[in-house]
Amino acid sequence: MYRVWNFITNYSLLLIFGAVIALIWANIDPHSYHAFVEFKIWDHAPIGHYHHGHRTLTLHYLVNDMLMAFFFAIAAKEVWEAVALKNGSLRGKKAATPLFATVGGMVGPISVYLGLALIFGSDTYEAVKNGWAIPTATDIAFSYLVGRMVFGGGHPAVRFLLLLAIADDAAGLIILAVFYPSGELLPQWLLLSVGAAVAVYVLANWLPRRMDRGNQDRPNSTWMRKNLGFWPYLIAACASWYGFMKAGIHPALGLLPIVPTIPHAERAFGIFSEAESYLTDLLNQIEHALKHPVEVVLFFFGLLNAGVEFSAIGEPTWLVLAGLMVGKPIGVLLFGAIGAHVLKLGLPQGMRTPDLFVIGCISAIGFTVSLFIAAVAFPPGEVQDAAKMGALFSFAAAIMSWVAGKVLRVEKHEL
Repeated sequence: MYRVWNFITNYSLLLIFGAVIALIWANIDPHSYHAFVEFKIWDHAPIGHYHHGHRTLTLHYLVNDMLMAFFFAIAAKEVWEAVALKNGSLRGKKAATPLFATVGGMVGPISVYLGLALIFGSDTYEAVKNGWAIPTATDIAFSYLVGRMVFGGGHPAVRFLLLLAIADDAAGLIILAVFYPSGELLPQWLLLSVGAAVAVYVLANWLPRRMDRGNQDRPNSTWMRKNLGFWPYLIAACASWYGFMKAGIHPALGLLPIVPTIPHAERAFGIFSEAESYLTDLLNQIEHALKHPVEVVLFFFGLLNAGVEFSAIGEPTWLVLAGLMVGKPIGVLLFGAIGAHVLKLGLPQGMRTPDLFVIGCISAIGFTVSLFIAAVAFPPGEVQDAAKMGALFSFAAAIMSWVAGKVLRVEKHEL
């Protein structure tokens, strides 16, 4: 529990602090707040928002489109290890039911969001339809903390929840890349990202290991590690980010192709494991080096994105909340039950079918990624602000999860 709380304090308390400041500031002096958010750092810059034939680098672009790339790189690292490593949590039959539940945790919110939007009328539907992905997100850190509070650290449902949250993040990254382009799509620029990934993998990873084959001293790999370290990967990351920006895909995802090219351990213990901090492979060392910078980035992300006036609460707020707090639990329960019982994939020993509903309630905490998608899905204005308010209010799912746990008589299993 200490390890989980330590992670929350590292990655999320500054985010919440920034969000609270933004809410207060935007409701006291909205004009100065929005002037701060859109502060121009460099007009006619080579990178930044494209408008009127040129690019402008603003503070909002610097944080959301550039610095948040490091946050998504850390998320991608966990997804990559879960999928690629031999003991990865998203490999084999053990991941089958959580993956089915993940699908339900996306289909349910989308169905509720769009279905209610249609009930509200065609005008509302047209105004909010592009935000369908906002309620699909799950905040890994907060949902895991609440899961341990409801189930106890030794309950198999906690690991099930973590698998679901990681898979949900992976799906969210794909949704951002495919459905929310940042501009006119020019896919040929992705060749720059692919080329950078291939080049750095071959030259800085594969080739030294190939040259060291049969030599236990590994002189070439050691030389690369001691003398060049992370620099080849940083250069490749910059090229990949630029390729994403020019291709029209959200550049915050620009580091994703580089993450799999970095030398990594043969196994991963998981993002909340104490043992993870003792791994000395380059990928884990880079993650540890990014820890404190990402804390600061998340503070500014909250500061620049959560500043909405309370008067902005409207139909998009309730649509996002309904998608998360109604669609998530129902979707996770329905699809999880289909996977476990109809397809005979089963549930982890010690876990009951009603636990799926509680897991769905916990995974309704969207927050970080929901805020990000809201900022991408809608242009600045009333609809975006109302949708962001729904993402902020999703913390209420923690209370709903506790109540659901009590009603469904969840037995806590402590470690």
